[in-house]
Amino acid sequence: MKVRRRVAAATALLLAAVAGCDSGTSTGSDSGLEKDTVVVAALPLLDVAALHIAMARRMFQAEGLTVKVQPVAQSLAALPALQNGQVDVIAGANYVTFLQAHAQGTLKLKIIADGAAQAPRFMRLLVAPDSPIRTPADLAGRTVAVNILNNIQSLTLNEILTAEGVDPSTVKYRAVPFPLMDKALAGGDVDAVHTGEPFGTVIERRLKARMVVDGGGPPVTGLPVSGYVSSAEFVTKYPRTAAAFQRAIEKAQALAAADRSAVERVLPSYAKVDEQTATALTLPGYPAAPDAARMRRLIGLMVKQGLLKADIDPAGLIFTPAAR
Repeated sequence: MKVRRRVAAATALLLAAVAGCDSGTSTGSDSGLEKDTVVVAALPLLDVAALHIAMARRMFQAEGLTVKVQPVAQSLAALPALQNGQVDVIAGANYVTFLQAHAQGTLKLKIIADGAAQAPRFMRLLVAPDSPIRTPADLAGRTVAVNILNNIQSLTLNEILTAEGVDPSTVKYRAVPFPLMDKALAGGDVDAVHTGEPFGTVIERRLKARMVVDGGGPPVTGLPVSGYVSSAEFVTKYPRTAAAFQRAIEKAQALAAADRSAVERVLPSYAKVDEQTATALTLPGYPAAPDAARMRRLIGLMVKQGLLKADIDPAGLIFTPAAR
């Protein structure tokens, strides 16, 4: 499905998500920022742990910022709000979707900070305990659930299958939202689910599901998954504000990468997992900053698999603030 169609379908969700949320146009008196309030649309994913760490540890306040978080179910649902200025930043934005939006002219994308990168077992392909599927080769002709068709899950799984000598075109993908994957697998609606955390751990526990493919293993380990994105208009109009937000997030990203307990402490507050589950989850990578080489790798895979028609120079997408 084209990005424009998905944007149209998400408009109704968007209106509910941003209702009552002001755009934060107030000016900081002493901070030197163009405005001191940033509205962030955020998904309830492990990808955005740094956002909540930064809020809990007053890292934004240290930069002179007030951050208002507006929860959304899908990052795409917040795209129209980003375009019209109701939202300043989308946290946990799926890079595949937003790179497509940029390529199609729907959004002039700017990446402010990285969110998550692939790590072993962060994504995983699971089957029922009595499934005959034992190896990647057994997936030929089978139906695999993914959260969104033609996106990061199928992109990475296709690359893994190719490395294993399996033709990805023999796999049938079906869109199933993450929270419904356990029911789809238990009911036999799909043969396997390719899911991410925290859903992978929950499904393994609830159904005694088996992992057949490590969706974060080689050859996709380290591949960028999501980030904190905005528009070129926002960073051009509010460069010091964007830079302050970037500094706070990157400090929190470094803390998330270095101290697992910092992530575990914030997860129950926004990701709907209890403290016990939080300690069992497999975390993604938390890159310190966006990296053009890693983004180029993702873009190359998208072009290879037909998710982008042409190459994009990632260096022009990454927000680089002027020296303070």
